[in-house]
Amino acid sequence: MDKLKRALSGDDGDEEQGIVTQIRDASSLSWSTRIRGFIICFVLGFIFSILGSACLLLRNGLILFGIFYTIGNITALASTCFLMGPVNQLKKMFASTRIIATIIVLVSLVLTLCAAFWWKNNGLTILFCIIQFAAMTWYSISYIPYARDAVRKCCESCIS
Repeated sequence: MDKLKRALSGDDGDEEQGIVTQIRDASSLSWSTRIRGFIICFVLGFIFSILGSACLLLRNGLILFGIFYTIGNITALASTCFLMGPVNQLKKMFASTRIIATIIVLVSLVLTLCAAFWWKNNGLTILFCIIQFAAMTWYSISYIPYARDAVRKCCESCIS
């Protein structure tokens, strides 16, 4: 069970006990509270994304879709802060293996909201949602060992 807790909390390496570990260990949330917080945020993120998809049927629905879809992704991304802690989450997000995906995710989140709120451009809103989806997928599979290599090889075999 300890191995599962360590894996879910992002503790996958034998690092020196630095300030990050001290902050995480000083958290007042119990493990069960962290799991509940993760599940609640993740489910809320999923509901926001589904609600955004339902908004596609409404007038001006593309803009609402972009807004709810982005809020859903932000909420789902924030849910992992309950497992790892916010400092460790940021450290993992900006690790060398996923920094490009993280930057693309964050930029596409901002650009989706800009396209929806300020520019009121349906086409750009959808384009940035598609980029957001692809970047979030690539970011997410970066946590699965060898998954990105498998996806690359699959794409290469489909193309050639």
